[in-house]
Order: sequence, then structure tokens, then C-alpha cells
Amino acid sequence: MIQGTSLLKAGKIAREFYLIENGVFRSCLYNYDGNEVTIEFYCQNDILIESFSLSHRMASKENFQAVTNGTVRKIEYIIFEQFLYKMEGLREWGRIWSTNQLYLLKQRSIDSLTITATERYLNLIKDRPEIVRHCPLKYIASYLGITDTSLSRIRKEITTA
Repeated sequence: MIQGTSLLKAGKIAREFYLIENGVFRSCLYNYDGNEVTIEFYCQNDILIESFSLSHRMASKENFQAVTNGTVRKIEYIIFEQFLYKMEGLREWGRIWSTNQLYLLKQRSIDSLTITATERYLNLIKDRPEIVRHCPLKYIASYLGITDTSLSRIRKEITTA
């Protein structure tokens, strides 16, 4: 997959999901002001999935794209569903994976309200350094819910501290 390649565009219905072998990918959308906002990053061994579109057969509101060159394995949903019915262990794995994703989403939501942008950035450096190493600052800033200028200030404060 070449940097900038779209895996799914807003307005389209997802028909597959992806296992990330390497590279960095992201999901993004446009907010009410028309500004692009990064919703999530996906890195090696992550599953890139647009759950609502895939399972409810509705148009996606998000765009999914390669931030860097990378390799993915595409799994068509119809094939995955067939495996789900045949393999009970896969159903259990799916339940556990979904529960974990819900936990991560909830934690990110809580963090956005209870810790500073500097703390969120430091957590990102600690927990997902590949994002900080490979993604443009504007993507990281929007993911953190701050401006590029604020992120530059935070980075400067961290390096001088």
C-alpha cells in the first residue's frame, strides 16, 4: 500500500477489513467546520475496521488511508462471517476484541476530558511511539484535539524540560 492510498472513503459502504502487517494508517473525517480530524491510528498487528459500516451495511462517515507505505491483508466480511459461523473460538475472539475496542474508546474519551494535552501526548509517545515517529504533526494534533501550534509548543516544552 502506498502512502496516501485510500482504503475506504466516506460515503462508501465497507465490505472488508484489514490486518496491518506494517506501516501506519489512519481514519479521519471532516468536522462541522470542515476541518479534517484524525479519529484513530492503526499500526502493525492492528485491525483496521469500520465497524458500523461493515456490520450495519451503512455508508461510512470516515475516510481510511495509508499515512506511510505499508502492507495489509484484506479480509472480505462475507468470508469472515462464514468463518464466524463455523469456528466457535473465532466468535469468542471477536467478542473479546470488540470489548477491548470499546474499553479503549471509552478510555480515550475519558482522557480527553480529564488529562491535559501534554499528558495525552506523553502517553502517545509511551504507548504508540511509531505514530509520533511516522505521522505528520497535523494528524497527531487533530487526534489529540489540539492545534498544530499547541502541539509544537508542547513538544518544545518537553524537549527543554
